[in-house]
Amino acid sequence: MSPARSRSTLRILAATAALPLLLTACGYGSQSTDGGDQAKAASSGKKLSADSVKIGYFPNLTHGTALVGVQQGLLQKELGGTQIKPSTFNAGPSEIEALNAGSIDIGWIGPSPAINGYTKSQGKSLRIIGGSASGGVKLVVNPKKIKSLDDLKGKKIATPQFGNTQDVAFLNWIAEQGWKVDAQSGKGDVSVVRTDNKITPDAYKSGSIDGAWVPEPTASKLVSEGGKAILDEADLWPDKKFVITNIIVSQKFLKEHPDVVEAVLRGSVKTNKWINANPDKAKASANEALKKLSGKALPAKVLDPAWKSIDFLDDPLASTLDTEAKHAVKSGLLEQPDLNGIYDLEPLNKVLKAEGADEVDDAGLGAK
Repeated sequence: MSPARSRSTLRILAATAALPLLLTACGYGSQSTDGGDQAKAASSGKKLSADSVKIGYFPNLTHGTALVGVQQGLLQKELGGTQIKPSTFNAGPSEIEALNAGSIDIGWIGPSPAINGYTKSQGKSLRIIGGSASGGVKLVVNPKKIKSLDDLKGKKIATPQFGNTQDVAFLNWIAEQGWKVDAQSGKGDVSVVRTDNKITPDAYKSGSIDGAWVPEPTASKLVSEGGKAILDEADLWPDKKFVITNIIVSQKFLKEHPDVVEAVLRGSVKTNKWINANPDKAKASANEALKKLSGKALPAKVLDPAWKSIDFLDDPLASTLDTEAKHAVKSGLLEQPDLNGIYDLEPLNKVLKAEGADEVDDAGLGAK
């Protein structure tokens, strides 16, 4: 590789290191949590091949499978005497770092940091082993300034972070309108303002942004402040589904403890089934988990629409992850990645078959 190309690659990797998909997109670091009394009560039974399994996730609604699964003890139940040790993270890169360091074994995470973690390690660090959620991303605008999508030209629209999944999606949408924006600076026919989700509502209220392409619950928070959702990203995808949260595992842990991985996936599948069968109870459980983790529950005017816009499912929607990677390449934020081998869906399909559910597809990107 030439020195110039090497510098270019390093620059791209540095940029894409900021590819967290998610809502709490500020800061690094994690917080350990005991997983709740119900998880403790369920931690009996036969121990599997590991004494414990360290799982990571975000204190965020799009990670509702993990929030509810831990809160209700549904994950722990499948693990028997193997104890869950949960940690929460504020951004995708920090969770990838924790996985690489062995601080967590399995994690719920968005597609962009999963892609970045896999490609930076040359395919050696992780595998995507399951899906968790789809949807939950909207374009919310100030209705006094923006009446239609055509009015976005010349306006200031926030995304959560440079190069994150929503940033890539918005840049791709802009390009499809025939408008020009410099991906690095965000300047052009539309001003793309990278703004932490935690401060986006205040930026909206102050008038420093005219709208935002953001995930839940930030989108619903903006609506509660008078904003109007004029585009749901789900409407841009076939079948209105696209991956927002995956389940990943370190390849080392997958190789050494396949029974534990299978148990976590079984717990995830059963949790998603419970969520979809009991939407109100699940929503309340997720909010209670958020309250324990952040000290504050979401108000109903934010929680209800946010929860409704997220689909909890087991399918990782592999073809949409591949499309999202292509969008990042097209936007100039990522060099063409080699995603072959990023998925290992054999354990999940074993679980789904046992549950009488349809198996899922890896879009040709499975481990050989």
